[in-house]
Amino acid sequence: MVFFGYHGALPEERVIGQRFVVDVEVQADLKRAGASDQLEDTINYGELYTVAEDVVTGPPFNLIEAVAEQIAGRILSQQPLVESVIVRVRKPGVPIPGSVLGSSEVRIERGRQP
Repeated sequence: MVFFGYHGALPEERVIGQRFVVDVEVQADLKRAGASDQLEDTINYGELYTVAEDVVTGPPFNLIEAVAEQIAGRILSQQPLVESVIVRVRKPGVPIPGSVLGSSEVRIERGRQP
């Protein structure tokens, strides 16, 4: 998923903004959905998209780590079937003068607390 947001530790990132690429992977038992073929028995990926969109296009964070945490936390709180989630947030344009770095990325994995 690709969104435009205003996250970053540098002041210009909060003014100019940039693209962010988000990948979300969820772990869930989908046996019931496979048998019933009913949307209410599975995870609606449109809702996962909306969570990522709301976070990335919403109020700014200094770090992409915080963006990833917000997405993971909201998915776990809103989707009872999700057992664990992996969130990757990539910033394709890294604003470091003279940098040859193409992008920066974080990957987090979170699960339900027992």
